[in-house]
Amino acid sequence: MKGDKVEIVIDTGGATKTYEVAATRAGRRVEVVNRRGLVEVTELTRSGSAVRTARFMASRVVALVEHPADDRPSRSASGAADPERAARTAGRVPPRRGSAVPSQPPAGPDGEAGTP
Repeated sequence: MKGDKVEIVIDTGGATKTYEVAATRAGRRVEVVNRRGLVEVTELTRSGSAVRTARFMASRVVALVEHPADDRPSRSASGAADPERAARTAGRVPPRRGSAVPSQPPAGPDGEAGTP
């Protein structure tokens, strides 16, 4: 997902060096694979084609930090967030009529649902 990134910290002997691989466009993702003594971080397209790959010796990797993309509400063309959608996802606005969510009977004094 665009915005995902992975930071890799490598031991270079006397110091450390940091590398970053990020999903730079919509529909791209970052995948981390650890096999045969190598850590491989790859940016992939929707179809799975590798855009860029970084390979490091596993014995030299000090830290590998994954930063997922923010899950903020999408913005409209004017740049403002959709307030109705944000309120609905926060649970402040009741669902629209005709929703497929079945209603449940009210709970009794012992906390269990009543019998019909």
